Amino acid sequence: MKHAASHTAASRAEKTAARAVPSGSGSGESGLFLSRELSWLDFNERVLDEAACRANPLLERLKFIAITAENLDEFFMVRIAKLRQRIRRGALKPDPAGNDPAAQLSLAREKIDAQVGRLYEILRKRILPELEEEGIRIVHPEELTSAGKKWAGAFFRSDVMPALTPLAVDPAQPPPLLNSGAIEIALRFIPAGRSFESFAFVEIPDVLERFVELPGKKGKRRFLLLEELIVAHLKELFAGGRIIECLVFRITRDMAFSVSGRHVADLPHLIGRKLLQRNSRELVRLELLPAAPGSPLARWLRTAFAPDPQCLFTVPGPLNLKQFSALAGLLRRRDLELAPLEPVMPPELAGREPVLDAIRKHGNILIALPYHDFDPVIRMLEEAACDPDVLAIKQTLYRVGGSSPVVRALRQAALNGKQVTAVLELKARFDEENNLAWAQTLDSCGAHVVYGIAGFKVHAKALLIVRRESGKIRRYCHLGTGNYNDRTARIYTDMCMMTCDRELCADISGMFNVLTGCASPDECRRKAALAPFRLRSEFVRLIEREIDHARSDGRGEIIAKMNGFADEKMVRLIHRAAAAGVRITLLVRGICCCRPLPEEKELRIISIVDRFLEHSRIFFFANAGNPEYFLASADWMTRNLDHRVELMFPVEDPRLRAQLRDVLEVHIGDREKGRRLLPSGKYTPTPDPAEYGETRSQAAAAGYFAARARRAAAELTGLKPRKRKA
Repeated sequence: MKHAASHTAASRAEKTAARAVPSGSGSGESGLFLSRELSWLDFNERVLDEAACRANPLLERLKFIAITAENLDEFFMVRIAKLRQRIRRGALKPDPAGNDPAAQLSLAREKIDAQVGRLYEILRKRILPELEEEGIRIVHPEELTSAGKKWAGAFFRSDVMPALTPLAVDPAQPPPLLNSGAIEIALRFIPAGRSFESFAFVEIPDVLERFVELPGKKGKRRFLLLEELIVAHLKELFAGGRIIECLVFRITRDMAFSVSGRHVADLPHLIGRKLLQRNSRELVRLELLPAAPGSPLARWLRTAFAPDPQCLFTVPGPLNLKQFSALAGLLRRRDLELAPLEPVMPPELAGREPVLDAIRKHGNILIALPYHDFDPVIRMLEEAACDPDVLAIKQTLYRVGGSSPVVRALRQAALNGKQVTAVLELKARFDEENNLAWAQTLDSCGAHVVYGIAGFKVHAKALLIVRRESGKIRRYCHLGTGNYNDRTARIYTDMCMMTCDRELCADISGMFNVLTGCASPDECRRKAALAPFRLRSEFVRLIEREIDHARSDGRGEIIAKMNGFADEKMVRLIHRAAAAGVRITLLVRGICCCRPLPEEKELRIISIVDRFLEHSRIFFFANAGNPEYFLASADWMTRNLDHRVELMFPVEDPRLRAQLRDVLEVHIGDREKGRRLLPSGKYTPTPDPAEYGETRSQAAAAGYFAARARRAAAELTGLKPRKRKA
């Protein structure tokens, strides 16, 4: 590969930073690792960098504010919750980086405080003022003219007040079970006609728009925050009572629940019961807007909800910043947004022939999302649903979205008499309720809905179609790195392969038999590697082989692109490979617990955060001049390798390998959005344009696949493709 010879010495600045390994980073074995929690927060800091980047259009920066906030919500619901659970259970074993759960909580709190402060500073001091320069402003009720106040009052009475349900509370009793993530208003008031003080909560309903647009001049857009509109009219809501004090707050609860049952058939009931218990789970964060000094209401809220100071966060507001993505959607200013990416059709699927015919004709077809259109996957299912020669459709479903054309096609196939098997993962975090509904939909139309293997999440991405052709059975597969979700297919980068390779299709058929409890994992080992049965050992074998090659002829090389890297055994193995002289490039978007050591000159770790979420898992092993490429659903995380059903498969077609090679090279060469992980644990922009190139990888990938589509179209028409201006 072109970049293999470009492992030159790093720049002087990078060398200086590489030496700055903090004394508290651990020594010996722990010095090989970075903390998982802190690494995740560092990833979120890179997301926040995109909100601060003035090269990004203004509304894109606002979206990154929302993404950063949503990520923090999930961090509290899962990672902070798990740390607190471990402390309660007395499971105090340090992580590989040497930090026990209490230390991890403390270190995470420091980073969170700094990150939240920066998040609000970017929003309030940069983005909101720049929006105001563009004629877009969030105003406060007290700033309205008399006409504006009159309009706001009428809107409150007609559109808001009917949806509100005040809840009286007794401060001497435990607080009521409030919804996790909802914005709440707490208030002290004296009811009309009475002299005693009462307390109440008012929840801001999700069914109402958070951003209330005021009527105004053309070209000027003004918005009220719904909670501020409600606060301004609390007296009307409480029928003339006297409001003494009110305070806006928000709670976040522990959502890191696990479901264990002896039988897979128990899962729907157990998941449903856990979902009903969501609002009674432990509180892990209380966010308060600033209150008056000595505020009795703030004191009561802290006592009632956050007796542990670690859970209390006072923020300058507004709360629930993830909802600011809705504001970006309301504005619809093309001059303040990135131009929409127009996905192209893979050249092999550009004609009108049925998808299965195209697969049979070409053998293997690569689909690179979101640069390629997701439509061929939907077409593949819809055509199979109506094809009289299709006998069976089998598919894994992890996150399919709210209004899924994939599930609709499966439903239609079942209604048309096909044998439909859907392996639907009910334990997909935050999608449990949605997946339960889809399971019921498919079950009601005659599909065979199964929930996989007890104790393991099914995270593999596979679709198998069985068709009778000329009296014989032929199988077709779609395999990939991402979910069958038409929405995320537009914003996540993923790699998929359509194939009719007999051995690989036989492996996938065997995988479905394993998932339905009717076969041994040995049925799917011709070409595929399945976790938790064989995937870890296959990665170990491939890496060990590169170590042997490096020691014998110095030609060992590994390139791995993934979302996260935290498995302790794999970290140790990568360090061993680096010590043996294997050239290693890891493209790890998010968590990376592998600390590159100053002496490991041949190990580089790069993270890319850009417009699309980097989600594809691509693995390259040089194999002494006989390279091997793989796509997988799994990261190098313990959960993926040991506790989930995951799938890795080889890409053997030279045409597809060339595309994967080119994609890896443009990502390695990303100097604009690429960040290099240093021994200090810090990420820095890739330092040397001679070594890394000057491309922005996602833009380069989009151009690459668009150019391939144009060349293919030109070949069909006999015309030369036009060269586009840079």
